[in-house]
Amino acid sequence: MREITANSVTATVASLCQQANYELGKDILAALKKALQNEESPQGKEALNQLIANARLAKKERLPLCQDCGTAVVFLEIGQEVHIIGGNLYAAVAAGVRQGYRQGYLRKSIVSQPFSARTNTGDNTPPVIHTEIVPGNQLKIAVMSKGSGAENMSRLVMLKPGEGQAGIIDQIVATVEEAGGKPCPPLIIGLGIGATAEKAMLLAKKSLLRPTGQPSPDPETAEMEKEALERVNELGIGPLGFGGRITALAVHAEVMPTHIASLPVAINLQCHSARHREAVL
Repeated sequence: MREITANSVTATVASLCQQANYELGKDILAALKKALQNEESPQGKEALNQLIANARLAKKERLPLCQDCGTAVVFLEIGQEVHIIGGNLYAAVAAGVRQGYRQGYLRKSIVSQPFSARTNTGDNTPPVIHTEIVPGNQLKIAVMSKGSGAENMSRLVMLKPGEGQAGIIDQIVATVEEAGGKPCPPLIIGLGIGATAEKAMLLAKKSLLRPTGQPSPDPETAEMEKEALERVNELGIGPLGFGGRITALAVHAEVMPTHIASLPVAINLQCHSARHREAVL
């Protein structure tokens, strides 16, 4: 049994919150630069140039990439041989979010009593935590700062099994078309397909952690990702909704077996400011 202190979890989460909000990942930057080469619209090219410049300045000046510093979504992969000592794991994660957002001067956007008073909690807690028990003696922590402009455009549909791949792609296209410029394209489109309604939503969110544009290891799923991306980029919405060829940078799908009478499809849109970082303790 390997021991990991709650304090080390807190310090790691605090650091990841700040890194995610200040520094756009290399994979995202590479995708934006590739999009700039392929974009034909002058307005779209200008938007992409500004997004790339924004990322450069945010890293240099240690400033948030976006004014919406998002909900802190934390994924924990806990080795079954790990023992957290010195405190409660979830409390340690929340303390890390609290420290990271306060010390990093990141906007606090979480409100309690969501359907009535909507009072700001003042420290961006509580985080949304997803936990998975895995083999080994390590703790992997991934922090995603998920802005609401994109999150608000997420959708869950329960298709008839016979609608198949064509129906899934049609739903993706319809969701992106309805969203227009609201989720701040170019997008990364996360898909969760199969399982049950709530599991599909989690799969869609988790798929956004994959390096941008990395295809599914399953050839059939990878082909669907490719076709869906092509269809979305035919919409003409373009960077930041100004028109153009590049409405999305990638489609990432995670698939699980499902019931014979079901075909759950979750669609989670991620804006161009795809902010996430991970560490292993």
